[in-house]
Amino acid sequence: MQHDEMIWQVINHQFCSYKSTLAKSKGANRDKRQFCKHPYSTTGLCNRSSCPLANSKYATVREEDGRIHLYIKTVERAHSPKNLWEKIYLSRNYGKALAQLDEHLAYFPKAQIHRNKQRLTK
Repeated sequence: MQHDEMIWQVINHQFCSYKSTLAKSKGANRDKRQFCKHPYSTTGLCNRSSCPLANSKYATVREEDGRIHLYIKTVERAHSPKNLWEKIYLSRNYGKALAQLDEHLAYFPKAQIHRNKQRLTK
């Protein structure tokens, strides 16, 4: 069984090889922005909701070799890291691709669906 909160605590407070920190301003009152360099990250920000490592149910849209793919991570595949991400080809037609996203991400949180639609539009 995968414990998302425990994984996030380790990643956030100890070490994550994908985390990158950028100081917003110089001086004593420095604001630090944390970014995620993981290739499956939907937003590029390092936070609990958009971390592909700390979420057992996660999806992202990526383009490879001119084709657009939807990658879905499910907890049932956690025992086999090679097969952890299910790769689904999306249609080249924008309307059909949006319909495919709605179909495959029907039980995902609304924010996750919205971020993936934004990535598809981009």
